[in-house]
Amino acid sequence: MKQHRQATIFTLLAAGKSQHEVSRVTGINRKTIRGYQRKFEAGGSNYPRVATGSAIQNTPPRPPAPSKASTSACEPYRAFIEAQVRLRRNFTAIYQDLVDQQGFAAGYNSVKRFAGGLRQQDPQQFDRLEFAPGEECQVDYGEGALTRVPGSERYRKPRLFVMTLRYSRRSFRRVVWKSSQEAWARLHEQAWRYFGGCCGYVVLDNLKEGVIKPDLYEPELNSVYAAVLAHYGVVADPARVRDPNRKGTVENAIGHTQATALKGRRFESIEEQNAFLEHWECKWAAQRIHGSARRQVEAMFQEERPHLKPLPVGGLRWPRIDHQCRLKADQEQRTA
Repeated sequence: MKQHRQATIFTLLAAGKSQHEVSRVTGINRKTIRGYQRKFEAGGSNYPRVATGSAIQNTPPRPPAPSKASTSACEPYRAFIEAQVRLRRNFTAIYQDLVDQQGFAAGYNSVKRFAGGLRQQDPQQFDRLEFAPGEECQVDYGEGALTRVPGSERYRKPRLFVMTLRYSRRSFRRVVWKSSQEAWARLHEQAWRYFGGCCGYVVLDNLKEGVIKPDLYEPELNSVYAAVLAHYGVVADPARVRDPNRKGTVENAIGHTQATALKGRRFESIEEQNAFLEHWECKWAAQRIHGSARRQVEAMFQEERPHLKPLPVGGLRWPRIDHQCRLKADQEQRTA
């Protein structure tokens, strides 16, 4: 703040004006004025001088207002409340027991404030994992922006597929109307072609398009997805059930896409939304400085790209894969 505005605040405060009056006169936020008042009062002899007639005199700061410490109505019941808090009982149950068993006469909010001060919440801790370039990618589905349904005037949200490289946080984003085993597998192939290579393993949720039977050690993948992974030499690593933090990188990428790129937008077609997402990724998302890495995403991606596994020369022959999967399913059914 400029010196003349500071001097105005100092002079008004030294003249005994309240923070509210100073804010009304100067148009400065009361929190800012409060900070300067503390600064002046801590300055001692540097507190501003106020003109009185022809003389200039130092005006001492106003003494602090006397504190009005009040005792909570719950204080006589502290031992009982502490015991209930240790049992992790909620505030409503504690209040009801105080009324029924202890003859408590005050209100519920008094118990809520008092018990809330006693409750200790241990902060949730997460281990930050470091990954080598080209080691891991994470995939998941979210919701895209409202898009016009072909042949109608109705809008609805398509499915948003995101694959994020764990080392560089570079992402591939596509929206599709319907998901299936083949659509899920084709999106993986498109993402690896987009990056120019693939990672050693992919972390995914236990959705049916990828995993038939979740298991921590030997998950059962569907045949189409397993064939795609085998073709590109990638290993699937399904996250533990109800453990989204294992794939927190792609979860954050989906949230970033929805909140920044897509929120409040409407598109006339899937193609229009996909073109916008690719433009947004290249111009904005890839150029940002990542919060935890403190580096530009695109710079980290250029560092990671040489470590990605090379792609096969030929693409997948999807009809042949479908036929092989059907034969395998028939064989498994006959064996069962």
